[in-house]
Amino acid sequence: LQYEYFNAVLINERDEEGNYLELGKEFILVPNDHFNNLPVNISLSDVQVPTNMYNKDPAIVNGVYWSESLNKVFVDNFDRDPSLIWQYFGSAKGFFRQYPGIKWEPDENGVIAFDCRNRKWYIQAATSPKDVVILVDVSGSMKGLRLTIAKQTVSSILDTLGDDDFFNIIAYNEELHYVEPCLNGTLVQADRANKEHFREHLDKLFAKGIGMLDIALNEAFNMLNEFNHTGQGSICSQAIMLITDGAVDTYDTIFAKYNWPDRKVRIFTYLIGREAAFADNLKWMACANKGFFTQISTLADVQENVMEYLHVLSRPKVIDQEHDVVWTEAYIDSTLADDQGLVLMTTVAMPVFSKQNETRSKGILLGVVGTDVPVKELLKTIPKYKLGIHGYAFAITNNGYILTHPELRPLYEEGKKRRKPNYSSVDLSEVEWEDRDDVLRNAMVNRKTGKFSMEVKKTVDKGKRVLVMTNDYYYTDIKGTPFSLGVALSRGHGKYFFRGNVTVEEGLHDLEHPDVSLADEWSYCNTDLHPEHRQMTQLEAIKRYLTGKEPLLQCKYFVKCACSDKELIQEVLFDAVVSAPIEAYWTSLALNKSENSDKGVEVAFLGTRTGLSRINLFVGPEQLTNQDFLTAEDKENIFNADHFPLWYRRAAEQIPGSFVYSIPFSTETANKSNVVTASTAIQLLDDRKSPVVAAVGIQMKLEFFQRKFWTASRQCASLDGRCAISCDDEAISCYLIDNNGFILVSEDYRQTGYFFGEVEGAVMNKLLTMGSFKRITLYDYQAMCRTNKESSDSAHSLLDPYNAFFAAVKWIMTELVLFLVEFNLCSWWHSDLTAKAQRLKQTLEPCDTEYPAFVSERTIKETTGNIACDDCFKSFVIQQIPSSNLFMVVVDNECFCDSVPPITMAPIEIRYILLFATVTSVLNYLVHNESLKCERLKSQKIRRRPESCHGFHPEENARECGGVSGLSAKPPLVLLPLLLTIFSR
Repeated sequence: LQYEYFNAVLINERDEEGNYLELGKEFILVPNDHFNNLPVNISLSDVQVPTNMYNKDPAIVNGVYWSESLNKVFVDNFDRDPSLIWQYFGSAKGFFRQYPGIKWEPDENGVIAFDCRNRKWYIQAATSPKDVVILVDVSGSMKGLRLTIAKQTVSSILDTLGDDDFFNIIAYNEELHYVEPCLNGTLVQADRANKEHFREHLDKLFAKGIGMLDIALNEAFNMLNEFNHTGQGSICSQAIMLITDGAVDTYDTIFAKYNWPDRKVRIFTYLIGREAAFADNLKWMACANKGFFTQISTLADVQENVMEYLHVLSRPKVIDQEHDVVWTEAYIDSTLADDQGLVLMTTVAMPVFSKQNETRSKGILLGVVGTDVPVKELLKTIPKYKLGIHGYAFAITNNGYILTHPELRPLYEEGKKRRKPNYSSVDLSEVEWEDRDDVLRNAMVNRKTGKFSMEVKKTVDKGKRVLVMTNDYYYTDIKGTPFSLGVALSRGHGKYFFRGNVTVEEGLHDLEHPDVSLADEWSYCNTDLHPEHRQMTQLEAIKRYLTGKEPLLQCKYFVKCACSDKELIQEVLFDAVVSAPIEAYWTSLALNKSENSDKGVEVAFLGTRTGLSRINLFVGPEQLTNQDFLTAEDKENIFNADHFPLWYRRAAEQIPGSFVYSIPFSTETANKSNVVTASTAIQLLDDRKSPVVAAVGIQMKLEFFQRKFWTASRQCASLDGRCAISCDDEAISCYLIDNNGFILVSEDYRQTGYFFGEVEGAVMNKLLTMGSFKRITLYDYQAMCRTNKESSDSAHSLLDPYNAFFAAVKWIMTELVLFLVEFNLCSWWHSDLTAKAQRLKQTLEPCDTEYPAFVSERTIKETTGNIACDDCFKSFVIQQIPSSNLFMVVVDNECFCDSVPPITMAPIEIRYILLFATVTSVLNYLVHNESLKCERLKSQKIRRRPESCHGFHPEENARECGGVSGLSAKPPLVLLPLLLTIFSR
């Protein structure tokens, strides 16, 4: 078939003469705001072919040709639902058709390693869940390059396993060697952590001895049988993957004992090396057990040959003609990262297969079709403003992993925004960790509908502060998906809701003020449906909708909306009207120069329960000390999809009528903030039942705030106005700290922003003992810890052509020696093919940490205390500042308590180990620690299996089970060992 298609790498590329390259015709690309302004073609799709495949291979060209009809389907889908993102078809032959068309760029090595068949959405849609035992031959004949290829084959198989699969790896020679000895006789879930754990252990394998495959097969069959009877695992497909350089027998007696006549366990055999002496035995084993045989001669052959087994496992599903829809866990789409940061996606996909009756028994999978769905789309129906100040929505998968949650932190090193390696497999129990018995998690995994309550400790302000509250959780399943949805409501918020009523004209008038804005991550109007609406802010959309200029907009207004939160815009109009007078008050303050003559107060702001904000600047934008405050760069202090602003949330937890003061924390180790934020909540009535309808506050220069404090501290109530003692006295130190123990004012300016316990450890320790402050232990199961790892100055020699050549020579000569002599000389030549200059390198790796937070006791207004130090008594007094969250602390400066260490908030890594003090306890520890590690590996949280399973079909044609191409040795390869021997003389 002669057919020209748009190759995604070659499009718009020209040769030296200015002519378009073959498969690289002109392809119009236009920036599109719906796709983050990437240049795309919304009329056509284009095709990506992996670098290791020939882009004019007849099978690929034929598949590209018949799949061209998908163009119309993709375009029609996008016309019907303009909120769609990427649509695509991944072919079983390896090509990837993507809509809208986009240009793909190779990496710095000119390579595009992407292969759609290796993606989770493809594998999940193409196959059913599976239990897999991988058998790796580590006999003496596997030394050198063969073992390297075998390890890479195992690693590639692991890449094809997902969270619904279970596996184990056994190495064998004359004995069995479980790659992870702790998991003897069982299988573990193929989650990322377990797969990486096994990969690390693969490096410890070495070849020696004689291969006894019969022992390994018996073990594998017994393990699969026993594991299946436990009710664990996939309870669907089962397979044994055999990786070896040969088999001296067909082992039909073993298969007859365990697997015939039903052949419920498929056998996949991978012959490593170029020799074909044992190919017939291995192929027979695969064909007799509904599997597949393939030969892997080089590292470049590994991935393509491993992929073959997926198409065998897909046969029953294809024969059943079942278009099972699958959804993946959340992942980051870096191409669509917007001004709000990362975009979490889930993929919905289904298999595509041939329906021809004459080929039905062969179960021919054509590929998988899919589309990406932004996770936030699943939560758009949740009315954020009805959840209360601290309320939030979240969703999890059938394995208990978070799909979306406000506490999910997929990135680390904030400035660099690197992805955590385990971000897509964070369990719900790792963020809602107060639920020690997993009551909430297990109910949601089991797709139940219900309610659960517990006390929680929610961290805010970059984890430095904690809010203790009681949450009520409501949960149910999301129909048509493997996901469950939960909503958390904090008691005291969200139960009572205030409603007002004003005319549209009144509301529109007060929305016109230039300092009014709305939460753009909230859904007041659907601006995704029509391209001409996508550039509108939510405020612009409301105005144009209410004035009749955009009747096609779908907005949450009770007159025309059939939605559950149809009163939202009505409440926005009400908030606009009742909050408008504050603009006049701010204007009068700005005009009264005596009130703010030195421009200490820079910003005044107000936010309401409907996401409406008013902002007034008392200085020019360029003069602001904190340029990011109340902008998209400072997500914690604006209304967004996950939460209310930090200053709103903290004010709501204060006693009505009081102000909360704080210094913003920077992301760096040292706090360098130069501003103070103060805010207070607005309630209709002065009681806890009255809903918080708004919060108002200011941000001022730190220097201005501190100057006000020092002026106030020098004013005394005596008749002559003189103070018996003041903060100017050298005998005392004065501090102003907040309710979490952070210093706002100190005589030493450098201490600003530090935790009080780091500066005055003895006093803080006494405050904790007296109950003025309490310590709250927190846990972070998404932390990244620094660890020392061995690294090498040299690259792996397999990547070096010079070293690779001599490695191949050594391997070939070893084969000749093995053929000529009976004893093993392989060890003379054995090498890990790497010349390493070892050194320790610090890296960041996922870990669990424990750290403290501190909260003041509200009932204590004033406290004095004495601390017995080495040779003196240190006295102090702490007094609460009325109507605030602040405390003034005065400390005796003449007595030093050096014996009391500072109290820090530094996190400590949880290593899950025990302490020991004697040699005996060390030995006991080593044994017990291995036991602890083993139990952690074996422990499996409750999960729910996918509802569909297509493990077998009686009509399956298993005769197509692989073949051997080019088994005869080529003359140059036969002569090379002889030539090398001659030239070495």
